[in-house]
This record gives sequence, C-alpha cells and structure tokens, in this order.
Amino acid sequence: MSAFSKFTAILVTVASTLTIHCGLAQAQQVLRVSAIPDEAPTELQRKFKPLGNYLEKKLNMKVEFTPVTDYAASVEGLINHKLDMVWFGGFTFVQANERSGGKIVPLVQREEDTKFQSVFITTSKDINKLTDLKGKNFTFGSESSTSGHLMPRYYLLAAKINPDTDMKRIAFSGAHDATVAAVAGGKVDAGALNISVWEKLVSSNKVDPAKVRVFYTTPGYFDYNWSVRADMNPAVRQKLTDAFLSLNPSTPEGKEILDLQRASKFIPTKAENYKDIEAAARNAGLLK
Repeated sequence: MSAFSKFTAILVTVASTLTIHCGLAQAQQVLRVSAIPDEAPTELQRKFKPLGNYLEKKLNMKVEFTPVTDYAASVEGLINHKLDMVWFGGFTFVQANERSGGKIVPLVQREEDTKFQSVFITTSKDINKLTDLKGKNFTFGSESSTSGHLMPRYYLLAAKINPDTDMKRIAFSGAHDATVAAVAGGKVDAGALNISVWEKLVSSNKVDPAKVRVFYTTPGYFDYNWSVRADMNPAVRQKLTDAFLSLNPSTPEGKEILDLQRASKFIPTKAENYKDIEAAARNAGLLK
C-alpha cells in the first residue's frame, strides 16, 4: 500500500471514529431531572410532567424525571453526574454545595421562595404556642428538609425548646403530606411542615382545618431552588434559566406549569441567598 493510500485509510478511520462519537454524544443529549421527595412520588411526577414537556421544547432535547428514594440520593445523584438538575430545598442545596466543594449552582427559585415559611400544626386544644410542645410527641418531615425539619428546629431552639430533650418523643414522617396524616390520625400531638403543602392540602379538602389547625407560623426564609452542577454546558444552563424566567401565567401553558409548581413566577437566585440556611444548619448541629 502506498503512503498516500495509508494516509487516506487513516483519515477514513478517524472520520468514522468521530462520526461514532458524535452519534453517541447526540444520543446522550438527555437532561436528567429529579427532586427531593418531600411529597409522594406520584405527586412529584404529576407536577413535573408539563414542565418537562415545556423544557424539552425549549432545550430541544429529551427531559427525563427520575424519582429518588430520599433527600440524600438527590444530593449524591447531582454530585456524581447521575442527575443534571435537581429541585432542592434550601438545606439540601447547602448540603450539595458543601459536599461538592462549592460546585453546585442554584439557577432559579419561585418568587415565593424568597420568603418561605413553615407551619406547626396540631389537633390538641392544649397546644397554642411552641413552649406547649414540652413533653409532647412531635413529628418533623424528612431529616434533610429545610421547611420540615431544619427551620422548625431552629425556631424551636430559639424558643428554648430542645426537641431531643424537652419533647416526649420526636419522629420523622419523611414527607410533608405524611406529617399532616400523622397529626390528623393522632399518631403525634403536633408536627411541622412547609406552608405551601399545607395550603394545597387545605384548598383541595384533603385536610380539615377545623380539626387540624396551625398554631405557629415561622418568619420567612429562602428555600427551594432548581440547581445544576457548575460544569454544565453554559449554553444549556442559559437556555434552562431563560426557559424558567419566560414562564408566564397569562398563557395556558405557563399557568398550568406555574400552578402545579405553586409559583407566581420564577426569578434568578444565587448561592449567597442560602447563607442564613447554612448558618441555621450549623447552629442546630445538622451541618458539621
């Protein structure tokens, strides 16, 4: 074989290899999305479906929602490149950012997340303030939940109530709707959950506020956001951000998505917004 023929053969091989790799790259153009399991998996899937369809059109790539078993799995999935974007609570964002060495970027949050709140609920007539929880059975949501554990614990400690020593027993329901069920069913005397889920359950008649009532609402704090890794393709990251910011309640599609996300609109966010959450976690001994 002549030198020219050998050179041509090499070019053909290289071109074939590049074609294969390009094909693989195109085949892998999938945005893998998940969310902390603060509600039932079926509810999370229902809420995400219209948003996923919308993002597919905006990004021109497939969008897959993969539920995770617990909060820790959402953190590990993003850090270990098994997921590309995750709906985090403020505390899980802080955990992910800490675990990754500052390589997690919060893209957007609902406008409501700039002043999010937790509610404390009970069926007992004897519980009307936080100090009444002494000696009672109480449930948080998930251990890694911002609105179901971290901030309720923070405000309990501020009221001089240590859940671990001042209450008869504490439990972790695993999700906000499960907390309501535990309180309504008399399994515990009281519990804490995020105000958004509480309002949704009341408006959908899944809880009777005449029987289960709110006796304390926390001050506002920054909470949920959509986060990605810092190494995400900048163009994809920008398209994602633009897609969320373009959601408009005046359009049928935008209204459906925003209503399901319990949002008036999405706004940009940044890591610095969660410094108070990080401080609260360290003060409560939940972040070493």
